[in-house]
Amino acid sequence: MDKLVIDIETKNTFQDVGGYKNLTQLKMSFVGVYSYNKDEYLSFFENEFDKLGPVLQSASLIITFSGNRFDIPILNEYYPFNVKAIESLDILDDIEEKLGHRVKLDVLAHTNLGVGKSGSGLDAIRYYDEGKFEELKKYCLQDVKVTKDLYELGLKQGYLMVPTDHGRSVAKVEFNWKHRLPSIGTQTLF
Repeated sequence: MDKLVIDIETKNTFQDVGGYKNLTQLKMSFVGVYSYNKDEYLSFFENEFDKLGPVLQSASLIITFSGNRFDIPILNEYYPFNVKAIESLDILDDIEEKLGHRVKLDVLAHTNLGVGKSGSGLDAIRYYDEGKFEELKKYCLQDVKVTKDLYELGLKQGYLMVPTDHGRSVAKVEFNWKHRLPSIGTQTLF
């Protein structure tokens, strides 16, 4: 079984589908994946989503940032199997559970890694609309890399530093992600 870090991009916005309540009406344009078993980043444009299905089915753990609220429900609309049934580790959910509030991926990455996102989700939609598919791919895979690096840092040290109070202070948020490691066929760094 594999451990995957996933991020999706969509062709449209919440405004286009009538709000968050219609989340599953959003259409994917690109999915970026890091596979721990393969030790590589994988790219799937919309004409390749059929190749993503077996990759997802090989996973015993999906790691995301806000994936339980966004990526996984949308992915679930594309496949005949239940993507939601695959165990997930959502970094943002874990932070919100401990602190009671959310934080942006870019802010969390800058605080812990010194690097961040290369743009916003609206940039990804614009790249798709303008046919700038390499830019779309680069943008999404940067989010996958940042999510992977945050996960690995939190796994290694047992915590992440999370900005609070609108960035005026920082809290040390502890995690016990080691108990969430797949035990079959997955090589880990730790």
